Amino acid sequence: MRSIFLQGVATGQASFETENSIPRDWSEWRSYKHPDSILVHESTKGVTAWAALAPTSQRRCYQGVAEVQLYVAESCRGQGLGQRLLDALIDYAEARSLWTLQAIVFPENQASLGLFQSRDFRLVGRRENIARMNGIWRDTLLLERRSPNIY
Repeated sequence: MRSIFLQGVATGQASFETENSIPRDWSEWRSYKHPDSILVHESTKGVTAWAALAPTSQRRCYQGVAEVQLYVAESCRGQGLGQRLLDALIDYAEARSLWTLQAIVFPENQASLGLFQSRDFRLVGRRENIARMNGIWRDTLLLERRSPNIY
């Protein structure tokens, strides 16, 4: 899973994280996720994709809001793995009364934008110059999906 994440980081279009900023310890990494939301796709090649939900805040009023994290191995992109994992995360969220799923995407990452929008995520806004990557200020887009079953 770590190597797939690092492949995404290497693209410059998936995360502000760096190899040095992600936990090496599985239990620490897992502690930042919703319990049992970590989904892994395996094939004869090994782990080829993973997805998870992370709480957006520790405040009780936001307990129904989670951020989607989804990464597909470079050699397996374009095969529908992201769609299947995202659908499973949505099912997970619905079963646990999570009312909002968020995704933070670089504007240049058209594949991720298309995936999220195909699953009823809507653009909420653009966060201009939200953080720097390699000394360059970058924007991100905030997308969200509201559960039709919670309200």
